[in-house]
Amino acid sequence: MERKQGEVDHLERPSPLTDKERVMIQDSWAKVYQNCEEAGVAMLVRLFVNFPSSKLYFSQFKHIEDTEELEHSPQLRKHAQRVMNALNTLVENIDDSEKVASVLKLVGKAHALKHKVDPVYFKILSGVIVEVLGEEYPEVVTPEVGAAWTKFLATVCSGLKAVYEEVGWTQQSTSSG
Repeated sequence: MERKQGEVDHLERPSPLTDKERVMIQDSWAKVYQNCEEAGVAMLVRLFVNFPSSKLYFSQFKHIEDTEELEHSPQLRKHAQRVMNALNTLVENIDDSEKVASVLKLVGKAHALKHKVDPVYFKILSGVIVEVLGEEYPEVVTPEVGAAWTKFLATVCSGLKAVYEEVGWTQQSTSSG
């Protein structure tokens, strides 16, 4: 399923968020962020359980198989806090494209150059975030709000992909076996 140069799927260049979508994202996030640590841990644990290859980037806990042990890992909890803080900054500044771009540049550069994380994991994590938000906060993250989050996170992924391209990211070879 290779894509030819010039082909773009609609998630890579999402349409801009509407005012209503921005409000839905900020309102729902305010409720989620009250339980920021637990929500972040739930998101990362779901990512690592459903997509075990994503753990390979984390030397501190890539060997942990037990879900409960993962949930209590200080390193995982610390990373979950960083993820939630970055999301919080993006949501709080949803109307400030320069601030959003600067956060995406920091995150993108670190993950591309220092951690060598394949950018596909941002798309995977985005799906996990929307899934966990819908399950953990069904009264807040209705299907309509979930759709706004999907669009917002697609915009985030698109911005990160642009940073990866800017820094000259090349697909790392992975051995399957």
